[in-house]
Amino acid sequence: MPDDKRPNILWYCTDQQRFDTIAALGNSAIRTPAVDELVGEGVAFTQAYCQCPICTPSRASFMTGRYPASHHVMRNGNPRFPVEETLVSTLLADSGYDCGLIGKQHLSRANIVERRIENDGYRLFAWSHHPYPDWDEGHAYDEWLRSKGVDPQELYANLEDPGPGVPVELHQTTWASEVAIDFINEERDGPWMLNMNVFDPHPPFDPPQEYLDKYKPEDMPLPLFQPSDIEHQKRMVRIDQQMKEAIDPTAPFEEKEEKMAEGDSRFRAPTDFDARKIKACYYAMIELIDDQFKRIVDALKANGQYDNTLIIFTSDHGEMLGDHGLAYKGCRFFEGLVHVPLVISWPARFKHRAPSDALVELVDLAPTLLEAADLPIPDRVHGKSLLSILEGKTEKVKSRVICEYNDTLAGKNIEDNSHGIMVYDGRYKICVYQGHPECGEIYDLQNDPGEFDNLWDKPEHAALQAELIASALDMYLSTCDAGFQRTGRF
Repeated sequence: MPDDKRPNILWYCTDQQRFDTIAALGNSAIRTPAVDELVGEGVAFTQAYCQCPICTPSRASFMTGRYPASHHVMRNGNPRFPVEETLVSTLLADSGYDCGLIGKQHLSRANIVERRIENDGYRLFAWSHHPYPDWDEGHAYDEWLRSKGVDPQELYANLEDPGPGVPVELHQTTWASEVAIDFINEERDGPWMLNMNVFDPHPPFDPPQEYLDKYKPEDMPLPLFQPSDIEHQKRMVRIDQQMKEAIDPTAPFEEKEEKMAEGDSRFRAPTDFDARKIKACYYAMIELIDDQFKRIVDALKANGQYDNTLIIFTSDHGEMLGDHGLAYKGCRFFEGLVHVPLVISWPARFKHRAPSDALVELVDLAPTLLEAADLPIPDRVHGKSLLSILEGKTEKVKSRVICEYNDTLAGKNIEDNSHGIMVYDGRYKICVYQGHPECGEIYDLQNDPGEFDNLWDKPEHAALQAELIASALDMYLSTCDAGFQRTGRF
């Protein structure tokens, strides 16, 4: 296929953004006009799931189209990315795409400047794992700040969490948009692919003041919570999670402060957890992303590239945000953490369709891009191309999705080296934690969308439990390939 008919690709991935943060898809408390417009011009997948509720394994999956059990990038903090794995950016670059990366990559450890993958396909590599000045060199956002005469250390000193952060004009998300606009305006003969990975709305919750002013904490909806969550999370205490003890996020903040002072264990962590203030900051961060995303879309329209640009808007995983008394992330598989936004548009080829309720996974993005670029999908790729759904030819490509956590985090609250999986079939979600059968979970999301009624050990659901355990085992085995390709008989 001639290059001028292949699409440009804008792949915009936020960090730790929940599925329920798009106004056009039902959240009346947030403003996302740019993504709303994308929803109106493309296909919004309302049942999209990540392959791990933590950054690195999730990103390794969507960049390779392969499940964690096969690519073995299980941990945040891996020293390197496996040389045997191939990124979709490499395949696109090898076929003539001009590829760029802006922002986070996080396919290996980033406590030092992240080790770049050999032959990653990127001509432009503007790396910025997070905006904070933790690196003396190799941090493209820091270099941009210094070019403006701004000292990154001074800029990020003494910020509140939650609370106001750096001004819009100096924000990492703004920097990413400016680099992106320069990239898409370059003169070139063939198509391009831009992989954008901004750090927001990942904690700390620190939007610019003018965005925070738009969201009053008292107007924010309360998290999903029932008193039974406290006891349920006590049973889960040995399973990895950044916030170990559940609290009542619906209690008045003043009451929580008082109870923490009294030593009530329900209110220990995180310190000063004001659920509504944190949600206001989180929504404000997302509105900033939306405005900066619009700048890029407007640039595409201005230079005549919009119609032939395939745009993906998604996130690597979600955020608990107080649901079930928890914040942040870990080895939990609640909807707020594993269910992600996913909107895809290509005006020249995809027509606007009603939101799709097809079960899809982030592992499906790599094969979708390959098929859209008229490239073969390697046999080692596990994901399924979504092109047939996007073109209105089919309604679904799979009947189950899977998410896995395997010793993924490290830290003072992380000691169990937990291994768990979630399998969801569109109605029932089963979560199994290796070595902890007492922590198993089954939720009927059709009748219990808030995931409060755990059916795991209820005698009347014994047959359902057995059926779902067998289904989860079958699904998990399907994510484990046999390794290297066979080259001999023995």
